[in-house]
Amino acid sequence: MSAPIRIKGLHSCLKTTYLSLKRHVHRSCCCYNQSDVTSQDGRKKTFHITTPIFYVNAALLADVAARWQRLKGRDVLFSTGTDEHGLKIQQAAEKHAASPKDYCDKVSAQFKDLFDQSGISYDEFIRTTDTRHNAAVDKFWETLQRRGYIYKGGYEGWYSVSDEAFLTEDEVQDGVTSDGQHAKVSISSGQPVTWTKEENYMFRLTAFQQQLTSWLDSKAIRPSQFEPMVRSWVDDLRDLSISRQRERLTWGIPVPGDETQTVYVWLDALVNYLTVAGYPQCVQPRCWPPQCQIIGKDILRFHAVYWPAFLFAADMAPPRTLLCHSHWTVEGHKMSKSRGNVVDPLERLGRFTADGLRYFLLREGSLGSDGNYSDARAVERINSDLVNSIGNLLSRTTAPSVNKAQEFPPLESDAELAAFFTDVDVKMYRSLQTLAEQADEHYGNYAFSRVIDLALGHIHWANAMVQNHQPWALVKLDDASSEKHLKSVLHVAMETLRVCGILLQPMIPQLTDRLLTRLGVSEEERCISDVCDSGNECARPLGNKVTLLGRIQTGKS
Repeated sequence: MSAPIRIKGLHSCLKTTYLSLKRHVHRSCCCYNQSDVTSQDGRKKTFHITTPIFYVNAALLADVAARWQRLKGRDVLFSTGTDEHGLKIQQAAEKHAASPKDYCDKVSAQFKDLFDQSGISYDEFIRTTDTRHNAAVDKFWETLQRRGYIYKGGYEGWYSVSDEAFLTEDEVQDGVTSDGQHAKVSISSGQPVTWTKEENYMFRLTAFQQQLTSWLDSKAIRPSQFEPMVRSWVDDLRDLSISRQRERLTWGIPVPGDETQTVYVWLDALVNYLTVAGYPQCVQPRCWPPQCQIIGKDILRFHAVYWPAFLFAADMAPPRTLLCHSHWTVEGHKMSKSRGNVVDPLERLGRFTADGLRYFLLREGSLGSDGNYSDARAVERINSDLVNSIGNLLSRTTAPSVNKAQEFPPLESDAELAAFFTDVDVKMYRSLQTLAEQADEHYGNYAFSRVIDLALGHIHWANAMVQNHQPWALVKLDDASSEKHLKSVLHVAMETLRVCGILLQPMIPQLTDRLLTRLGVSEEERCISDVCDSGNECARPLGNKVTLLGRIQTGKS
């Protein structure tokens, strides 16, 4: 019998094809930690994450977390939307000479457009004027009433229309309004308040002090620096007015069984989280409670005191984590129309691109302290990190003058590492396989800037490594050793781009899509498990030439 015919590289290429097909079939199970994705019965776990409605910054944070969980193979329910009831909306509509419904349709469409242009990958965009939400509020109210937690009573105190909140004497002070009038204002927001005396429906908030304390003991509030403030509120609970007289507030959901009263806008708004989970028809255990609810620090009381108390009253579980983010200032000052420093996100999207603006906000933002927005800083960050570092490394390794075969070459053997690279370089290359685990920890802690630090550290190293090995000089040397050296340098640099590109997908999805496509990485090879399994046993043809991101100019376009 004659010896079998062997075609060089055929076996490895067939293996690569098999791995690619296997990923295609099992891509729904691509994850780093399978136990984090499926339950003991083999069913997928659902990651339910929400944002408050009308909050752009929270939507970005939630989007990143949701995208990461999808890369791990989890089913995700990510909800956002617009809060459309209340006296503030009613008065704004009157000011614009529009009906409340027409005004809400216009504003909601603008927010939805902003989210879509920003790449917010929501699963549910809820509007509190939706019919299904009205039904959810009615059922929730009836449940609280049936269980004895709602009663009719008199309310007297300060009310902030802007904050849609009832305030105590300790929460107001003498101040000056934006139009220069002396008046009582909210200490926290500076907005004017009015003295209100009404007969309303009250919620027995004081009945839930112990349960709220136990929930806080579970470390539900993150970052922890916000917890002491919440505990001080819980220590000083008072029953809460949860309706307004309908003659004063017509734009809202009527109290079930009492057309003279309108449901308090915050009770109405908070129930949106239940609406998107299927309430009242059916709330699946896999969808409730939410793993994480992201909020702004200015609405912490509503979500950390009122919301869990409402849920306890309905015999439902509170969210596992309440993630509280701080705000953005501009050049060190709070945004205000009078100061003229309000940042238009749509205009910045046009100047910086969606990924550029997303990257800057995630890179510079902080959960625990206010971030400082600066156009100059945004330009500097985007150009330095995305254009100069990531874009430059891709250009250096895929340029036809250096990479004549236009391929992502394999590393033929570990001997090449020892032959051409320093011990430090070898260590950095080897550490690529541990990046997924480190990134998973940071994403799980919502420390997104640390993921960026992790990836950029390797990108900077790879750029320096390419500079030291000078592939543009190696390509001119006509010998086998130089050819192997060149391919090894290209592989190490491109493998760094591949791994970091996969890990950065949740934050800069469009840019990383162009990056991975240029490297010849198919959509089925971009899950977390692929970080440690490149399937690159033979040369991978590159995709079409792309510009990751054009350099941002310092002046306005």
